[in-house]
Amino acid sequence: MKTICLYFQVHQPFRLKRYRFFDIGSDNYYYDDYTNESIVTQVSERCYLPTNTILLDLIKKNKNKFKITFSISGLAIDQFQLYKPEVIDSFRALADTGQVEFLSETYAHSLCSFKDEFEFKKQIRMHSEKIKLLFGVEPKIFRNTELIYSDEIGATIASMGYSGMLSEGAKHVLGWKSPNFVYCNNINPRLKILLRNFKLSDDIAFRFSNKGWNEYPLTAQKYAGWVSTILENEPIINLFMDYETFGEHQPKESGIFEFLKKLPEAIIEKGISFNTPSEIFRKSISSGAINVPYPISWADEERDLSAWLGNELQNEAFNKLYDLKHLITQVSDIKLQKDWLYLQASDHFYYMCTKFFSDGDIHAYFNPYQSPYDAFINYMNVLSDFAERVKEAIPGEDDIFKKMQILEKTIQEKNSEIKLLESRLKARNKITGKADHEAKSDAKSKKKTKN
Repeated sequence: MKTICLYFQVHQPFRLKRYRFFDIGSDNYYYDDYTNESIVTQVSERCYLPTNTILLDLIKKNKNKFKITFSISGLAIDQFQLYKPEVIDSFRALADTGQVEFLSETYAHSLCSFKDEFEFKKQIRMHSEKIKLLFGVEPKIFRNTELIYSDEIGATIASMGYSGMLSEGAKHVLGWKSPNFVYCNNINPRLKILLRNFKLSDDIAFRFSNKGWNEYPLTAQKYAGWVSTILENEPIINLFMDYETFGEHQPKESGIFEFLKKLPEAIIEKGISFNTPSEIFRKSISSGAINVPYPISWADEERDLSAWLGNELQNEAFNKLYDLKHLITQVSDIKLQKDWLYLQASDHFYYMCTKFFSDGDIHAYFNPYQSPYDAFINYMNVLSDFAERVKEAIPGEDDIFKKMQILEKTIQEKNSEIKLLESRLKARNKITGKADHEAKSDAKSKKKTKN
């Protein structure tokens, strides 16, 4: 089987407004509605809507031969429903073709997979229900936030009934192995894994419009030739990228849309098929397990978690957020629960990243802050207010202490009452016993006198 898995990530966070120290306690709305609406509207008009139209035409043109895969975060869906509902309609039109697979992920595009298993599973279920409600399909394959994966995370996903998962073909994990095969989880082999071919994916996502690139300009025919050569000896190529590649990262003027329109036909002419992850997993057997003891991702050159948790700022904010987990479980307030979700978005920690070398431009994409330190201070101010609201929504520590004191006093009073009753009972038993003894003595005396 010579096939391509073409997958796109769709995500937009709820960006926070400028929130100062003096706003704590007086302003409990944290989001920059103007910026969020502007960005979602811009990206929808440049990318989501025109690209969805192109893909729908390609699916109809290449009957049953062109198939694609999406994961759309819950936060992106929420913003589409708020600001651009026609985007939802365009994705629904793609779903109706039966040639598109929608993957499951964490609702908040969060990092909870290696912090809190209960929260992880909860968000997955929330997201799956949302996808089923909107598009009439229940996801069978999982894709974690930013393709984060480890053996433990994979085992958790397998325990939830998923048959497969997507991740990054990181060199430090694969070694001499190729990402162009199906692999399986090292703990639970029933979970199959597809790994991103980062070279071919990034040729489109990052290098397409780079005039300094030695392969510029990239044409559909040239790209199909590369794919065909690789697939002579290896069965699968996984092309995973941000959906914003089309029209946003690579602007319309670069020719990216013309490239996309011609790509399916150029590849199909080489005898190569397009398949979704579910189809690939059904048709393929695993080439063996991959050993991933520590989490990997598709971010930056390191392909690890340093984009989100690589410095003290990020770790401080991240740990402070999840320190509230034991309290948020006691809160039923809908607004607080929504804020809890939105504050978990990985983007908030990504903005705090201090790596401004080869990956600097990536971290600057739609970043509302002047520096990582601004991002940290703003987030911590918001988090401080949120923490106070959470504590106010449940019995505070003082209230609990008072209740414990009252309960302890009640117990002491009951114990004193029990002891008093016990002493009275003993005294009564003593008196009763003495009376019985005297009665028996009198009876014996009378009996002797009578005799």
